Amino acid sequence: MTSAPFLLRLPAASAFEEISAIGADKGSLPILTEKAEIIPLKITGLRAPAANIIKQELLSAGGDAVTPRGCVNCALETCDILMLATIRQYRRLLGKISAMPYFGLKEVTAQLGDMLSQISPQKDSQPVTTLADGRVITYGQLAIMGILNVTPDSFYEGSRINGGGPLLAAAEKMLREGAAILDLGAESTRPGSAPVSGEEERRRLIPAVKLLHDHFPEAVISVDTYRADTAREAIAAGAHLINDVTAMEKDPSMADLAVESGIPIILMHMRGTPADMLNEENTRYEDITAQVTAYLLERANLLRRRGVGKDKIILDPGIGFAKDTAQNLTLLRNLVSLTAYGYPVLLAASRKTVIGQTLGGLPPQERLEGTIAASCAAVYAGAHLIRVHDVAENLRAVRMTEAILRGTNG
Repeated sequence: MTSAPFLLRLPAASAFEEISAIGADKGSLPILTEKAEIIPLKITGLRAPAANIIKQELLSAGGDAVTPRGCVNCALETCDILMLATIRQYRRLLGKISAMPYFGLKEVTAQLGDMLSQISPQKDSQPVTTLADGRVITYGQLAIMGILNVTPDSFYEGSRINGGGPLLAAAEKMLREGAAILDLGAESTRPGSAPVSGEEERRRLIPAVKLLHDHFPEAVISVDTYRADTAREAIAAGAHLINDVTAMEKDPSMADLAVESGIPIILMHMRGTPADMLNEENTRYEDITAQVTAYLLERANLLRRRGVGKDKIILDPGIGFAKDTAQNLTLLRNLVSLTAYGYPVLLAASRKTVIGQTLGGLPPQERLEGTIAASCAAVYAGAHLIRVHDVAENLRAVRMTEAILRGTNG
């Protein structure tokens, strides 16, 4: 190295490693690391007096906040506020507003405290998923969920499986390639698809679940269904997770089943039904990131109020479900918004329309590279699972991304 001073820009993710390399006192590492990154946090629908208090206190802590015109003189009743601060500055803000239980600041205090506990750079724990049989899925590395469709009309022809032999072969290949979970579906939910009857869904699904469970007894099996009756039979046949694309709205008794069985459940955001979810009404959002996140937290809280732990709930933003291409890209870009609440987060973007449209109208069979890009973005967002058609290709890409991000291959 030259003896002349040299200025080098570094990513915030390498702050802890670089601070250690400088030779700083070990006791100062947690404090210094919390100063390394400005984290944008947004509060929506806040009363104007509360927004002014937050801005003033955050400025005094060394951070900043953006509010709209009309907020400072309370000409607006409510407004959104964008906060720009380090974790250390947010902690100072939290200490100040925790003594101000008015104008809605009590709710902000609770949410900010919970979020800071999840995004601290010193946090060394990850969410987990606890199966009803006591096994625990950990997310030290991104987990892969392989897609198996016993349907004749799934949007990607390569995922359609007909017959027990092909099903076992596909499952064995996915498990060998590193899939942590097998997700089995018996009804297509592609845009514009018509539903099948519950009887037909069970006729396709239950024998397939039993076959997989009998041949791969250690495999974790997820069932993609929004019907509680189907889920109940699937659990009896050997399923371990429920993947409900309606977040328990289509069949409210799904919540009862989740509470009674102890089976983890994936809650996905969708408006309308597959037949009409892409109409103008269902794809109209004021702030898609905030609305999808708030909806999923509300559905999760429905279960939390009944005693279900975070280790039994997984959140899925529902890429492609009641969202156009721009909205899907926004959710992918802002996925970190959903990973900040202590729930495992699943990204299911594999070979979907958003990829085809973004890349110039590619059909599903030509969307592998775009899928891999979305999977790698999930790593940077702190997601915990990806649901994909191509296990080996996505797993290799995300493991390399994790090694780059963490500076290690472990």
